[in-house]
Amino acid sequence: MKIYKVSLPFIGMSSLMLLTLPLANAAEMPIMDHSSMDMSGMDHSSMDMSDMDHSSMDMSGMDHSSMDMSDMDHSSMDMSGMDHSSMDMSGMDHSSMDMSGMDHSSMDMSDMDHSGMDMSDMDHSGMDMSGMDHSSMDMSGMQGGEPPADARSPDYSNGVPYGQYGKPMMMGSMPLWGVSVDDLGYQFDDDQINFEATGWYGTDSNRVRLRTEGSAQTKDDKEIDSLSSLAYWKPLSIFWNGEAGVAYDTENDKSAVMAGIVGTAPYFIETDARAYLYTDGQLRLDLGAEYEWRLNQHWVVIPEVELTAFSKEDSDNHITKGFNELEAEVRLTYETLSRQLAPYVGVSYETALGSARGQRRQHNESIDSSSLTTGVKFWF
Repeated sequence: MKIYKVSLPFIGMSSLMLLTLPLANAAEMPIMDHSSMDMSGMDHSSMDMSDMDHSSMDMSGMDHSSMDMSDMDHSSMDMSGMDHSSMDMSGMDHSSMDMSGMDHSSMDMSDMDHSGMDMSDMDHSGMDMSGMDHSSMDMSGMQGGEPPADARSPDYSNGVPYGQYGKPMMMGSMPLWGVSVDDLGYQFDDDQINFEATGWYGTDSNRVRLRTEGSAQTKDDKEIDSLSSLAYWKPLSIFWNGEAGVAYDTENDKSAVMAGIVGTAPYFIETDARAYLYTDGQLRLDLGAEYEWRLNQHWVVIPEVELTAFSKEDSDNHITKGFNELEAEVRLTYETLSRQLAPYVGVSYETALGSARGQRRQHNESIDSSSLTTGVKFWF
């Protein structure tokens, strides 16, 4: 029996050659092109790639257009550094994607066509757009304001009529009318009836007013002295209104041009100032103030004062230059029927001023007088 002896150096060399042979074959493998590989049938759902680092992988030359990724879960993928500008995602379903952490500020979407996108099923209630800057958005093409030229009807009614009640309008634009009788009372000492009434027609911004005030004697010749005016009324500010028109005075049988300001002064004092320019050049100024001191829901105390002045003397009509007359009255009224009717009792006082006092003495007329009054005021 022969015994073959193999030296240890020979065994070591043989083992080394067997180990290096696979490495040499791997080194000789050419660069493989995966672009033509069909991996659509491969199931990647069970592959754990959470520990893989894709940051250094160059996939710019890869064609993903034929890849079906509809079943892939992208919710845990960090794509903040990826360039999506050249990717066609028209067929992708983004409904389940959480993009709350994505930064869209540097994305250029000016060339994107959103006209064919159906967003009727999208829920925008949870979207936080408080940090979005809309200042550079051009919304000039959005519809608003005047109807377009090709609208079927200017009011978008499409030819449907308003019916038997006509076109609706704001309440302030509707023409209305009203009558207010501020004073209709009897003075016992002077034995005369005093009256002051106003009627108007128009809107909140434009009205025509007919106003008359004066007195009617109930004894002797039963003379009626009144000053009536027809004027155009218009608001000047929140608390003040202007009037302009024509007037006629029965006391001196002359017509005049009238202009005035009526409104509410501070502390709710109803104030009126009217100037009358007569045909003979005489200028008359009437100033009045009234305050309503409400005791409760029905009882009201109303103090009132009036001043009359003239620009020149007129002896035929017992008129002197300057302030001629002061009238004051205090009435206690009781409002009823929704405050539309208010009977009253009161005390009135009248006195001459300045040169008018001496003129009245010359004609044996009383310089001042007071009287108990009673009457009613109402409006409708």
